[in-house]
Amino acid sequence: MSERLNVDLCVIGAGSGGLAVAAGASQLGQKVVLCERARMGGDCLNYGCVPSKALLAAARAATAARNAARFGVEAVSLRVDYRVVRDHVRGVIAAIAPNDSVERFTGLGVRVIRAHAAFAGPDVVKAGDATIRARRFVIATGSSPAVPPIPGLAREDAQDGVPFLTNETIFDLADRPSHLLVFGGGPVGCELAQAHRRLGANVTVIEAASLLSQDDPELVDFVRLQMLRDGIEIHEGAKVIRAEGRAGDIALVVEKNGIEHRITGSHLLVAAGRCANVDGLNLEAAGVAYSPKGIEVDARLRTSNRRIYAIGDVTGGYRFTHVAGYHAGIVIRNALFRLPAKVDYRVLPWVTYTDPELAHVGLTEVEANRRGEKIRILRWPFHENDRAQCERETHGLVKVIASPNGRVLGAGIVGAHAGELIPVWGLAIARGLKLKHVAELIVPYPTLGEVNKRAAGTFYAPKLFSPLARRIVRWLSYLG
Repeated sequence: MSERLNVDLCVIGAGSGGLAVAAGASQLGQKVVLCERARMGGDCLNYGCVPSKALLAAARAATAARNAARFGVEAVSLRVDYRVVRDHVRGVIAAIAPNDSVERFTGLGVRVIRAHAAFAGPDVVKAGDATIRARRFVIATGSSPAVPPIPGLAREDAQDGVPFLTNETIFDLADRPSHLLVFGGGPVGCELAQAHRRLGANVTVIEAASLLSQDDPELVDFVRLQMLRDGIEIHEGAKVIRAEGRAGDIALVVEKNGIEHRITGSHLLVAAGRCANVDGLNLEAAGVAYSPKGIEVDARLRTSNRRIYAIGDVTGGYRFTHVAGYHAGIVIRNALFRLPAKVDYRVLPWVTYTDPELAHVGLTEVEANRRGEKIRILRWPFHENDRAQCERETHGLVKVIASPNGRVLGAGIVGAHAGELIPVWGLAIARGLKLKHVAELIVPYPTLGEVNKRAAGTFYAPKLFSPLARRIVRWLSYLG
């Protein structure tokens, strides 16, 4: 039987952003319907952040065992059981899944409908047998792996072609690839390439531009060097011309410097970006403007239909789970509290979880120069940190972009636990703090956190230990 629902809020998509909005609105007394056609938890829980970090944890354990001898600990043998690794990944997902489950959200008072949702008008959505009329809507349908139109690749509507994996299928492998070809040198490609290499697979990365091209090149060099040390073959500036072969015997023909090369492997992972999930939503019926990049929103995350908001990956902007969560807060303030909250990405951090980790917040050196900012660049290497020396994690660098008067404009960190170290700089930027506030922190010894304090201190060192300062101290010493 068909069902008609009249609610305060209808959320389409049960990924991290949609779940946050649904939970928050329901707990504020709103009548909420949440529609999800696939898995609760969306990409992050099932195909993205959670499984990839679980796989990286397994790879880190294998690397620790291999390198144990440098601490005087002898690892007698090392064997990677890839099926157990897969079970570990699935176990982590299962442990987190209850937080995103239908049962939990039903308990919060949210009506969950497990069906595809599409607009039937500017204020009506149909999902399964239900017709939902709501005062406000939130589209949080996320994104999917983008598959470039490379000749030879298998297509959904074709029976032949070269098979490939994406982040949605690679975690289902029961057996370790003997040689994984990774098409794409962004964060997903680099993380999964390094994880599989450290778990025993041969790995080749093919990237049309440069590795991790959105990050500071000086810091990316640290990641590239470690990947090469791990034994990963990297081809940058390589355009893929076509794919050849069959399952277990795959080849990519690439063009580099005007010369064609044939690169072979057993499996192919396509990690060449993401595309917004807008198909099938019937956005035209709702009067919602969109493009191939995603749904168009203003600074308050409103679409061209002011009843409808869009958040997370589907907006075509920064595609991070924490951005979707941030968007959820903006929407709740706008839609429920009627506050004119706007997005502000000036302090948006991001982290690539390779070894070493690569983290960033605020302006990079390139961006600051492009804006014509007068800047000072401060650096502090991990090898000057005692905790890093104790743990043999000396491959890293803190790089801070500051104004001439010491205001923090941006920071990048490459090294162990960079993602845990970067928030200090985000706070400094958000609160308009100067380097002296970071330099004056009392940091416990020995911790990696000292690298931030030391980097900030380099701003003042030239004046503190200048000839003038020495003369002042000498003169004061005469006074007794």
